[in-house]
Amino acid sequence: MNRRRARAVARKELLHIVRDPISLIMAIAVPLVLLLLFGWALSLDVDRVPTWVYDADGTPESRELIARFEASRFFQVDGYAGSQKAIEERIDRGEAMLGLVIPPDYSRHLALDQEAEVQALLDGSDSNTASIALGYVEAVARAHAQALQARAQNLKLGRTMRPPVEARLRVWYNSELKSRNYIVPGLIAVILMIISALLTSLTIAREWESGTMEQLLSTPLRPAELVLGKLCAFFTVGLVDMVIAITVGVGIFRVPLRGSLLLLFFTGCLFLFGGLCWGILLSALVRSQLLAYQLGMLTSFLPAFLLSGFVYAIENMPAPIRAITYIVPARYFVTIIKGIYLKGVGIGVLAAEIAFLAVYAALIFVAATRVMRQKVV
Repeated sequence: MNRRRARAVARKELLHIVRDPISLIMAIAVPLVLLLLFGWALSLDVDRVPTWVYDADGTPESRELIARFEASRFFQVDGYAGSQKAIEERIDRGEAMLGLVIPPDYSRHLALDQEAEVQALLDGSDSNTASIALGYVEAVARAHAQALQARAQNLKLGRTMRPPVEARLRVWYNSELKSRNYIVPGLIAVILMIISALLTSLTIAREWESGTMEQLLSTPLRPAELVLGKLCAFFTVGLVDMVIAITVGVGIFRVPLRGSLLLLFFTGCLFLFGGLCWGILLSALVRSQLLAYQLGMLTSFLPAFLLSGFVYAIENMPAPIRAITYIVPARYFVTIIKGIYLKGVGIGVLAAEIAFLAVYAALIFVAATRVMRQKVV
């Protein structure tokens, strides 16, 4: 391979990128916009659930239970209804997700040491959010019941009884339990896949449509030199996007970066190289900019967003879909980047994922050079 010829192709592509400022600005602005939009708008946190309360008991005991919900960050008590029907109307209009109904005999049952029931009405339109909110309701009710039992036991014995087992929970890797810390690293992988595939999916097809590919094929330029030359130009733009994404994630969204920055850049470059090769392969196969763009979007954005574990857990997918995810490179890079960001793990833990990205990049590069060997017919 002649480095001089590859460098000449890279210089030609860089000049083409610089002479098209709109495309260059879009290539750099799109990742930034996606990060800001998804980082602030996309949230999987279920907190401050809109709650309305119907307190038919109106006693200090019922108000103590309501205070438990008000003190929790997972619930936001927006108002008090005069009847259960009023709460149902609030839920029907979408003004409340949770309705808490305290019956009139609540305090009497507590005084008699009997089971006191409280009704929780949930809007199940969004089943996932409703399930999480129901878990929060059960947790608050369980904690309140344990506090009441401990208080009654202390009154009977005349002294404070400590529980035989005291549970102290520790949350690893994402102690604040913020979905942003989980989303932003995965979003970096999605952005790199989209940008890399879309940037290069047009380059070879543009050469065929403009008629300059015949001139390139008539030169001593080898297929590998042509592919590497075009890759180098777009690889530079991809590196800029990666730096922007990492800087925004750490600087603006305060996502902790506990692992090696060097390992993060190395795996990012490996993933970026494979994505760029995939775009060139598509562009060389179809020879049409429109079709190459559509295929690039179909094979980069959708798999990276839906099948990488970025938002939706792969473990919850049907078995045939889970099998497909094993050939999606974004799945492995999402695992790598979350491991580096949140867990601080190194190459010893991520060796299998890194090996897959390396093999994928090599195979796609070889396939792209093989396709480029074809002559004008």
